[in-house]
Amino acid sequence: MSRHIYQHQEPFVFENGRELIDLQISYEVFGELNADRSNVVWVCHALTANANVLDWWPGLFGTDDLFNPNDYYIVCANVIGSAYGSSNPLSTNPATGQPYYLSFPEFTVKDLVNAHQLLAAHLDISQIEVLIGGSLGGQQALEWAASKTIAINQLIVVGTNAVHSPWGIAFNESQRLAITADRTFYANHPDGGAKGLKVARSIALLSYRNYITYDHTQRDTDDNKVNDYKAASYQNYQGEKLVKRYNAYSYFYLTKAMDSHNLARGRASLEAALAGINCSTLVLGVNTDILFPVDEQKFIARHIPNASYREIESSYGHDGFLIETKKLTAIIHNFLENKKEYINELV
Repeated sequence: MSRHIYQHQEPFVFENGRELIDLQISYEVFGELNADRSNVVWVCHALTANANVLDWWPGLFGTDDLFNPNDYYIVCANVIGSAYGSSNPLSTNPATGQPYYLSFPEFTVKDLVNAHQLLAAHLDISQIEVLIGGSLGGQQALEWAASKTIAINQLIVVGTNAVHSPWGIAFNESQRLAITADRTFYANHPDGGAKGLKVARSIALLSYRNYITYDHTQRDTDDNKVNDYKAASYQNYQGEKLVKRYNAYSYFYLTKAMDSHNLARGRASLEAALAGINCSTLVLGVNTDILFPVDEQKFIARHIPNASYREIESSYGHDGFLIETKKLTAIIHNFLENKKEYINELV
């Protein structure tokens, strides 16, 4: 594992026209680039993850896993706005000497992808063997593939969509309402909005899991209990867990970025944008995902010419893309070894 910082030397222009004069990208690489630079695996991470993909996607990435650093040159860049080293709302604004907080430029998934492209150029990478991402990471991967700014041989997206849905936007707005209801969010302090962030995480969990998950893992067995339920304790625990490692400002901005995702923006249509993706593509859905229902992944697979769709059975809902790594490994391995058999299958 090797963690690096790339300091971009030119102003970074966002989709909305605003600029960042000191863009910083934190990234990690695993393994070695081979002689013909044909072993690059680029991972786009989800909402609150970091660049250490071996840490948050074990079972799929690791020395004993499918994507092994002994075989591949694995790159994962921390997205703009995130709390793990790349430019974000808590970064210092050179004009004021203070953190940006809410004066940080709003950004889109396209902006995240443009930053990835800058890093790829810095690393002298002109071809990606496998581009992979789930959830917000899948949105980035699709946008990058549609942008045609780099050669991509194989694309793998999990639990994602071509345009963020009204349902997903409503969940994100509910989380932002929780954050902004915490008056400390406007206090310009690194811990501002912490109580709101805890509530936001609790809301998000309901979309990441589902009724079945909670029934299996959080049901109380004491029929006489009238308080201190397992499910209530779980929501509190998960909310506090995020607050300890993240900040409300990054979370607020990144949910807005997710809402911005729309492959049709600046292009003829969603269908046209997907039809322009010409690499071999594997689209994966989780059958119990209520945040990114499988119909969204089937739509993607129908409209990418060289795509196929596979569905994972899991009780974990959207989080299944992080948890069901054995099932993912089997499907992805077959795809990488037998691409011709996967292409153009009915979905």
